[in-house]
Amino acid sequence: TFEPGTATAILGPNGAGKSTLLSILAGQLLPTEGSVTYSLADKTLPVSEIPRHLAYCAPYLELPEDFTLLELLAFHTKLKPLRPDVSPSDLVEIMYLQKARHQPVRTFSSGMKQRLKLGLALYAAAPLLLLDEPTTNLDAQGAAWYLEHVARVRDGRLVIISSNVPAEYAFCEAQVLITDFQQ
Repeated sequence: TFEPGTATAILGPNGAGKSTLLSILAGQLLPTEGSVTYSLADKTLPVSEIPRHLAYCAPYLELPEDFTLLELLAFHTKLKPLRPDVSPSDLVEIMYLQKARHQPVRTFSSGMKQRLKLGLALYAAAPLLLLDEPTTNLDAQGAAWYLEHVARVRDGRLVIISSNVPAEYAFCEAQVLITDFQQ
């Protein structure tokens, strides 16, 4: 059971199923065994409603690369609103992408794209935050940015991180070793 207001790290070797578990929790895949039950404010939610309540960041998720940054933010925030205290222009500054605001996303470096994915997830108005290997493609400055911002936005949210990098999940109160649940 994962509880709101907590942060849990899902750990295990490459290929053990960490990313698959996050995809199941995100409602993108169905479990081959067992079941997942979602609840919000003591009300059970159907899987079809889960995307409205979660923000998901993974290095393998694609961005619409023909959009400029501002176009992408306008499009994305219609589907997944930002936290009420953050505007799209605030988010551009938070992500240190002011100089790239009019550039197509395809021109971004891999680190800029990862910071963009993280910014969209971290600052989404969603109580469930799923992060798969969040500092992939980030340099030391980008990794520090991630830690600063996940600390800013995690209060009251359920945060689940899949990682093999201790610095990415050092703040988590709980750790789950996925291999402990495999037969």
